[in-house]
Amino acid sequence: MKKLWIAVSLPMAMCLAGCGLFKPAGPSYKVYVTNEASGDITVIDPEKQEALATIPLGKRARGLHPSPDGKLLYVALSGSPLAPPGVDESTLPPPDKSADGIGIFDIAENKMLRKVPGGSDPEQFAVSRDGKTLYVSNEDAEGLSFVDPANGQVSKTIHTGREPEGVTLAPDGRTVFVTSEDEGTVSVVDLATQSVTKTIKVGRRPRGIVFMPDGSRAFVTNENDAAVSIIDVAKLEETGRISIGEGSKPMGMALTRDGKTLYVSTGRGHSVAVVDTSANNVTASFEVGQRPWGIALSPDEKLLFSANGPAGDVSIVDLATRKVLKKVKAGDRPWGVVVIPAAQDR
Repeated sequence: MKKLWIAVSLPMAMCLAGCGLFKPAGPSYKVYVTNEASGDITVIDPEKQEALATIPLGKRARGLHPSPDGKLLYVALSGSPLAPPGVDESTLPPPDKSADGIGIFDIAENKMLRKVPGGSDPEQFAVSRDGKTLYVSNEDAEGLSFVDPANGQVSKTIHTGREPEGVTLAPDGRTVFVTSEDEGTVSVVDLATQSVTKTIKVGRRPRGIVFMPDGSRAFVTNENDAAVSIIDVAKLEETGRISIGEGSKPMGMALTRDGKTLYVSTGRGHSVAVVDTSANNVTASFEVGQRPWGIALSPDEKLLFSANGPAGDVSIVDLATRKVLKKVKAGDRPWGVVVIPAAQDR
């Protein structure tokens, strides 16, 4: 049999390598983790299961969300001193208010661009659909601030309750729900009028909020009740609670795209609970690490990533087996996690 040889010109060879026909293999997405105590962000390659870089941001990096175009990451930064459970806050040093703000991080360049005002002691926030407004919870101000990330202006701050934390935009884009840790409530903020239209009583020390894809229900983690509240969005009232289990401290949540499965981190419970949203009960749980806080799913929903604060690492969990594949070292006290698909990572 004769061998067939094909001659390739140098320009063609260069095109094969550089015109998109043959692209070097790389991760289809990256994982970004804020580290509260060290004030930086760790970038993780999920395929190599290793940290690519840890980049300084500022003090107490916590809540983080991408811009709608996926080019930027917004990160809540705060100069308020760390106050772990059991610490007498009156003994802590005064806050460094100059450190408060929203950090703007360039995803393609892997660098901090600037910090803009974000109200007093920002912790969590949501991003408007057009990316022109950030809705930021400010613990010191006991309210929600409306922030323009382009010019760094705080246009308004409204009262939502003491120790506000979780902030989530409803799927219809018309309202924002805000938790009040101290008052055990969720404030419903109408974005057109920039006012609170309803205050919903939930459990003790509510933390995060997620909505069902159709916006019919919202779930709220109640840290001190070891439970998740179910809110009927049409009625704007709590209609039930899901017990997460004794010894758990529900914190972060991640919901599958079909809305059928809700994952809940349990803080001191060292695990993630699996909730069936049709039956509204816990069907399983799996160990992830020390005091898991923020969690996120991979784009194909085959992996879960959990930020394990005291351990300073991030667990990569195979959801088919519910086993930890690897723990990747992050910064000091990892807090929040987001996943950015490669199509946006440019």
